[in-house]
Amino acid sequence: MKKETRKKRLTFAVLGAGHGGMAMAGHLAIMGFRVNLFNRTPARLEPIKRRGAIEVIAHDGEEIPRGVKPLALVTSDIKEALSGVDVVMVVVPATGHSWLAEQMAPHLTDGQMVVLNPGRTGGALEVHHIFREKGVTADVVVAEAQTLLYASRAVNPAQVQIFRVKNSVPVAAIPAHRTPDVIKALSQAFSQFIPGDNVIKTGMDNIGAVFHPAVTVLNSARIESTRGEFEYYVDGITPAVAQVLEAIDKERVAVGASMGFNCMTAREWLYVAYDAVGQTLHDAIRANRGYYGINAPPHLHHRYLTEDVPMSLIPIASIGELVGSPCPTIRTIIHLANLMHGCDYWETGRTAERLGLAGLELHAIRRLVLDGKA
Repeated sequence: MKKETRKKRLTFAVLGAGHGGMAMAGHLAIMGFRVNLFNRTPARLEPIKRRGAIEVIAHDGEEIPRGVKPLALVTSDIKEALSGVDVVMVVVPATGHSWLAEQMAPHLTDGQMVVLNPGRTGGALEVHHIFREKGVTADVVVAEAQTLLYASRAVNPAQVQIFRVKNSVPVAAIPAHRTPDVIKALSQAFSQFIPGDNVIKTGMDNIGAVFHPAVTVLNSARIESTRGEFEYYVDGITPAVAQVLEAIDKERVAVGASMGFNCMTAREWLYVAYDAVGQTLHDAIRANRGYYGINAPPHLHHRYLTEDVPMSLIPIASIGELVGSPCPTIRTIIHLANLMHGCDYWETGRTAERLGLAGLELHAIRRLVLDGKA
């Protein structure tokens, strides 16, 4: 009688112990997977180390994973965290991707998959470029999720609350033909991850690039005077503000189209994600009940600017310049954010150079995205 061969169970490293990283690590452990948790700050890990686990809680009545299961390893040593794992789930702000890529590079091994949760805009391209620059020879696939799978909040040092697990999140790999391999592997743990077209599409469909920086900049006086005590989407997006968002959205979609990729408009995204419809973007935003009750940031040094300008707007505008698709409205918002923060996000952001695209013709960009070779 022929013996049944058992499928090898994946092992995971989760890099990052913030709200999303704790949710990811805790959820995977509850599902019975071996999980290594990494954070570069040892003090952040101490409570989790002492307990040996992360407790996942949820609202009563919600069909969301909950419980406590031990983690295999809790460490601030990146080599230890990556040793022997199949999938590396990077769950840190996009501003930390380049640093982590440099730390990972010497310790990666054949067959590993590195998944950014999420990539924002250009995340997989940036990490892929850094691995090449650092001389990584291991057969490693880099992929990115379009958005974070969880709505979650760390409520105690070793306890996280998951409010929602999204129904579906597109994931794309570089090269694009490896996407099915990534989805097949991740499906052992997450049925919610679905194939995305390619990393340009997942990056350009980052709708936070449309909604976050411009709304924050255009409401800056109100944010500072009220400390964010107003509804961000409902009060902050007036018809005039929505017209600016429409212009940003058109520029974003046009950059994608210039590379031959069909990106979703913000109105289409609101319909797909929330069943919210309207003749204008303003109408569609007001039709989304999920936006009601969400307050504005309490200050301007918030990720809606510090992360979304360099990691979302800069790459769109920089790629736009490369492919001949100008982004004057996006550049205006970047300029105003620079003035407000007294910095130059062009110096730290994901420019075409940092994405490994500088000097490439359109056909070479498409070849890099689709085949992994420039």
